[in-house]
Amino acid sequence: MKFRGKIVDVACLNHFTRVVTTISKLTKTCVLRLTPRHLYFVLAGNVANGGVGMWCELAQANFFDEYQMEGVSSEENEICLQVAPELLSRPLRALQSATAVKVKLTRKHCPCLTVAAELPTLTGGSRPVTYDVPVDVIPRRLWHEFREPCVPDFDVSVYMPPLKTMKSVVDRMKNLSNFLVMEANMNGQMNLKIETDLVSVTTHFKDLGNPDWGGGACQQREAGAMVQAQVDVRKLQPLLMGQQVNPSRALCNIVHQRVVHIVLLHDDVSLQYFLPAVA
Repeated sequence: MKFRGKIVDVACLNHFTRVVTTISKLTKTCVLRLTPRHLYFVLAGNVANGGVGMWCELAQANFFDEYQMEGVSSEENEICLQVAPELLSRPLRALQSATAVKVKLTRKHCPCLTVAAELPTLTGGSRPVTYDVPVDVIPRRLWHEFREPCVPDFDVSVYMPPLKTMKSVVDRMKNLSNFLVMEANMNGQMNLKIETDLVSVTTHFKDLGNPDWGGGACQQREAGAMVQAQVDVRKLQPLLMGQQVNPSRALCNIVHQRVVHIVLLHDDVSLQYFLPAVA
C-alpha cells in the first residue's frame, strides 16, 4: 500500500484544514478511506442503537496538486485507515504558512500519516517541519462496515437556515435542556423546540424551501403536517460548527421519531450526518 499527496494551493490547504477540523469536532476517531478519486471520512455509528453516523466525501482533485495511491490490490484499489482527526488537524493548522504540504503513508514505530512542509524563517530561509500522525490499517474483512450508508426513506426534507443562525439558537437552548425537538414540514417550515416541566421555547423558521426528491414518503405527506424527532443537543451542536466547511446548501431529512439526517453540500465536499432520535 502506498499513498502520497501534495497540496500547493493555499486556498485548497485552508479548505482541507477546515474540513478536517470540522470532522474533529464530530468524532474522536473515524476511518479515512483513500481511493484513486476520492477521500472519505467515515463514522459507522449504529444509529438504530443510539450511535451517530457520518459520511464525508471529498474529490481529491479539488484539493491535491499531486495525488498517488496504490491500494491493497488492483481489484481492491483502496486503503482504509483509522485515524484521530484532531491529530491530523493540528499539523494542518500549524502549516498554514507553508508553500506546500505533503502527506504520506509511512511506517515508523507504527503506521503513520506523515505531514511535512517547509516553513519560512525570519531570516528569509526555510526550515523543515514533520509531524507523524499514528493510524491503524483496517483489514479488508472489515471494509464492508465503511461503505456509503443508505439514506433512510424520510418523511420530510427541508433546506436548513444558515448554520450560524441555528448554532446561535441551539447554544441558547442547551442551557435549558439536553434534548431538542426538531420538526419540519413540506411547506418549508422548521421549528426548534425545548419542552420541559418548567419551560417551553420554540424558534420558528419559514420560507426555507424543500428539495425535490421526485417521490418517497415526504412527497406523499400533507404539506403542512409537521414531522418531528427529539435529538441530543450535545450531538447536534458540533455539526453546527460545519459553517467552517462553507456549505452552499444544507438540508435536513427527518424520519418521524427515528432519525435526523443532515447533509452539508459544497462544490467539492459532501458531509452527511445521522442523528438518532431519543425517546
